[in-house]
Amino acid sequence: QVQLVESGGGSVQAGGSLRLSCASSRAISTVCMGWFRQAPGKEREWVASIGRPGTTTYADSVRGRFTISKDNAKNSLYLQMNSLKSEDTATYYCATGFFTMYGLCPMAPGSYNYWGQGTQVTVSS
Repeated sequence: QVQLVESGGGSVQAGGSLRLSCASSRAISTVCMGWFRQAPGKEREWVASIGRPGTTTYADSVRGRFTISKDNAKNSLYLQMNSLKSEDTATYYCATGFFTMYGLCPMAPGSYNYWGQGTQVTVSS
């Protein structure tokens, strides 16, 4: 069983930045890692993923503003969020999943098997 713990959330003004972290109890070098977010009344939304050797993908809504990265030695995943908007307000989750047949990381939440408890991000106008 993999334990994932997110941290780094908080309240910021629009245009500000936050850096989220996700600590894993197991190695992350050989699996897909993803960030998701969920706002009240909305479905869980894929934000970004990173696989091996470090290929990254982003949702259109965050591309150019967010950067996903990881430190395999520390078993940690990160999400640098810049130019934050009120629409980014949500609970953010990290997750571990499986590669697609093409070696890419999926977008569907159902393709991820372990999840953290989430960290709240609130962006005020």
